[in-house]
Amino acid sequence: MYESFYGLTGKPFQLNPDPAFYFSSKGHSSAYSYLKYGVFQGEGFIVITGEVGAGKTTLVRALLEELDPDKVVAVQLVSTMLDADNLLKAVATAFGLRVRGEDKALLLASLEAFLTSLVTENKRALLVVDEAQNLNAQAMEELRMLSNFQLGDRALLQSFLVGQPELRDLMRAPSMQQLRQRIIASYHLGPMDKGETRGYIEHRLHRVGWKGDPQFEPEAYARIHDASGGLPRRINQLCNRLLLSAYLSEKHALTVADVESVVNEIHSELGAEMSMAPVASLASRVARGGESANLDLGAVAEAIDRIENNISVILDLLQSIVRPKRSEKVTSSKRG
Repeated sequence: MYESFYGLTGKPFQLNPDPAFYFSSKGHSSAYSYLKYGVFQGEGFIVITGEVGAGKTTLVRALLEELDPDKVVAVQLVSTMLDADNLLKAVATAFGLRVRGEDKALLLASLEAFLTSLVTENKRALLVVDEAQNLNAQAMEELRMLSNFQLGDRALLQSFLVGQPELRDLMRAPSMQQLRQRIIASYHLGPMDKGETRGYIEHRLHRVGWKGDPQFEPEAYARIHDASGGLPRRINQLCNRLLLSAYLSEKHALTVADVESVVNEIHSELGAEMSMAPVASLASRVARGGESANLDLGAVAEAIDRIENNISVILDLLQSIVRPKRSEKVTSSKRG
């Protein structure tokens, strides 16, 4: 792939969240501080929201990497399409408890006993609920009830709720009043600006040994920002395609025209409505109605992911063509 062509030690723009690539933009730094403050408090709820691909999961995983497992027992739920009872089972399973039968009272007793045992070991429990916007009101209420577990004046469980902007709407519901009173801090993670976008791209490249090859012209960074809306996942998707295209063309200098070409390819593949425009602006168009009112933003991200997964297959086919041509060039130069 393009990594070896450009002398890189790894894939700089992988789609899977990796705390090793965490980039401390202004927004991410603020959100990280809120999470650390929450860990210091050791109780209640911390709520972090952001658009799809804003870097919320990478942020949380970076924090979890920093925590001392001898002091904090942290677990993460990533599948939240659950009703209240199944959520409790998922929490118990995440903490390593064996779930037996359907007896809710027994399950709660087991959870409380486990959390109490951590206190005797001078440890604390942290539950991170990712994609929390998918929880219904009953499931959220169960989380609130778990926060009632105490030993003396010490809370036995702290929870971080991480999700898309819809989570804020859920939290505003009248039925969430008691849970809102348990929130000690909340933060909405927005997109990066143009300067941060350039810093983010170069940060990820430096993490895999980038020495300036390929070189980006300044205008290329600005176009990447405009096309991606400053959202990390979309930057990764676009830059990955950009480097692949440059590799196949054997380019070592990337221009705004190269970025524009890749953006147009993605537009063509996803259809006229499914562009790389910022999710926030798309969401506002949906809210206003009109021809984009039926746009499924989640489908956009999924479609792009599927395209990325197919790239390696396409590349294998292209390499069988490109490599012989390179060999012919070398042979010809030697004869010359």
